[in-house]
Amino acid sequence: MSSRTSTDRLLPDDAEISSDAEEDGAFTSVANDHDVDDIFGGPEKRKIVEKALLRKLDVRVSFLLFISIMNYVDRSNVASARLKGLEEDLHMTGRQFNTLISIMYVGYVLSQIPSNMFLNQLRRPSVYLSTCIFFWGIFSLTIGHYRAVLISRFFLGFTEAVYYPGILFMLSRWYKRHELGLRMAYFSCGNAFSKALGSLIASGIFATMDGKLGYAGWRWLFFMEGGLTCAIAVAGFYMIPDFPTTPASWLTDEEQMLAQRRMVEDLHGVEKRAMQKSGLVEAFSDWTVWWLGLSKAVLTVGLSFGNYFPTLAATMGYSPSVSLLLCAPPWILGVVSSFVISRHSDATKDRFWHVTGPIFVGIIGFAIGMLTMNTAARYLSLIFIAQSWVSFIIMLAWVSNSVPESSSKRAVVIAFVNASTGVANIGASYLWPASWGPSYSKSYFFCILAFLISIIMLWVYRLHLTRLNKKAEINERTFGLPKGFRYIT
Repeated sequence: MSSRTSTDRLLPDDAEISSDAEEDGAFTSVANDHDVDDIFGGPEKRKIVEKALLRKLDVRVSFLLFISIMNYVDRSNVASARLKGLEEDLHMTGRQFNTLISIMYVGYVLSQIPSNMFLNQLRRPSVYLSTCIFFWGIFSLTIGHYRAVLISRFFLGFTEAVYYPGILFMLSRWYKRHELGLRMAYFSCGNAFSKALGSLIASGIFATMDGKLGYAGWRWLFFMEGGLTCAIAVAGFYMIPDFPTTPASWLTDEEQMLAQRRMVEDLHGVEKRAMQKSGLVEAFSDWTVWWLGLSKAVLTVGLSFGNYFPTLAATMGYSPSVSLLLCAPPWILGVVSSFVISRHSDATKDRFWHVTGPIFVGIIGFAIGMLTMNTAARYLSLIFIAQSWVSFIIMLAWVSNSVPESSSKRAVVIAFVNASTGVANIGASYLWPASWGPSYSKSYFFCILAFLISIIMLWVYRLHLTRLNKKAEINERTFGLPKGFRYIT
């Protein structure tokens, strides 16, 4: 299915369209960069147009952040509900709560890759994504007995999985590589912020709505958050951006043409080959894709504490409402950290050290939690481990930066790597049984081990990219070629 539209007529007459670009909706080369800048009225005028384009895009990213917050709030509300009678009301025993956490990731894994492949073929991905947002809001509303909630959690994961990798892929079609880290931080910080906001919302609902109309407070939590998600989905039809080649009323012709041109420039002359292979085959025949997926999965095992953060806070001995309030500050600090570290990562064009730095902070937090049950020390450990989530954000930007080939391959890679986190969460959900509480020292040990393994794997990947960059430099010096594409390490 071709995604070319009337917008293509905005391109200069000497723009070459490859068969792959025809599928992807982007031109691949232009004869003369100076001539292209003249189309915008010269370099200075181009800067003005580019600034306006980025400002409009960032407004859309702000809305995407709001949806991302609801995405994580809807999936993590069971962790808050656990403190207010969820297990007792549903007569849950043994590891049934762990299964409730795990089952969502089963649906999450199944739909990500097919969804992103489908998304890459669409002309109006905003319609598709908004529809899925509405349905996950509906599934968030579901109440009933344990089996009903279990089924709704599966379909919640199935529909939510469309959004996160889909938006990550779409951002990679709008922003240059050195701009992507900060924007992904804007978008991805919804994860950390939702845990802070979700805890505050849950605390307020439990205090004011418990018992109203005969429903427990945790059921009101599902009602209100799911209903808000459905309302936001309607706005998504208008606010979620489509691809740069889809005509957009919120962009001028110059801005739309520049949006396409910027993506070509970002590749620094990398030739897009007209391949017979699909993006699926391209991705899965590349060993680095499997390596990234595995390293991301291992990292996710270490980050699995996020689903049990309210439970860990409750081990300090406070009431459910106070425990939920105490969950907020560590995640708010994590949001601030994500912006600072992501901005510095983009500015320095470094990913590895900005991924491993937060991981080491998390390791320190786990070590403190293993050594003592002192209330102040336990809370300090929660603050430290919450900062490790920043590594998740930076690594997503690194993955997107590492796929300069066709957008069909990038769509599969982003979905596959993100799906690997779901696979990890299916198993990691069982690393936090109630029988290991209240210290959860065994759980902390496994998280430290996972973090250390992930650092080693990412170091190997960094060495691989460094070798590729050095090889490109040697070829350029040997054959007198202009400077070309470089991987961000």
